Amino acid sequence: MQNPQLFLFDLDGTLIDSRADLAAATNAMRALHGLPALPLDTVASYVGDGVRVLARRALEGAAVDPDLAAREISAAYADHLTDRTTAYPGVDAGLRALRAAGHDLALVTNKPAPHARRLMDHFGWTPLFAAILGGGDVAELKPSPLPLQTAMQRTGHGPDTTWMVGDHHTDLEAARRAGVKSIYLESGIGHPGAETPDLVCPDFAAFAARFRPGP
Repeated sequence: MQNPQLFLFDLDGTLIDSRADLAAATNAMRALHGLPALPLDTVASYVGDGVRVLARRALEGAAVDPDLAAREISAAYADHLTDRTTAYPGVDAGLRALRAAGHDLALVTNKPAPHARRLMDHFGWTPLFAAILGGGDVAELKPSPLPLQTAMQRTGHGPDTTWMVGDHHTDLEAARRAGVKSIYLESGIGHPGAETPDLVCPDFAAFAARFRPGP
């Protein structure tokens, strides 16, 4: 396995802590249907598989069309996308250091593409990334390998020089199925499930330090 040339990044729980804004949007949807608010940690545990799955989980069996609920969450979220969302410590400096060292960067997230692109613009990261792929940009979401394969095709890299960085078992499964190595960040909101990552880092700063060029 060659040294990494392309890093693929998840977004929520990897680069940004978006729990508060996602919870607010989810609870706005629940309020429309007379349902009580869910705790932040509960909503966070539902994140990672796309907005439709988030909606279905957040309804917790309520007799509401999950597709309608997903649209309501997206609408509420779009109005408050960056109210309380922050970058994890070390992310901005780490991304810039990796790019300066010659690594290519790509975003592969299940978050709807328009929201993902707005967030990347908000944090000033869009110019650093060779490709940005969100939900709806390709036909399948992670854990399908298709988003990762598409990112590699668009950036001209192959599996042997590509690593996936994420905080969720969907990231790790997608990496395994795409034939790329995976890095799991323990600081995120997900969990590895039954997957075994190639590398575990406590947080983004530790990951970036590991791949920082020497003196």
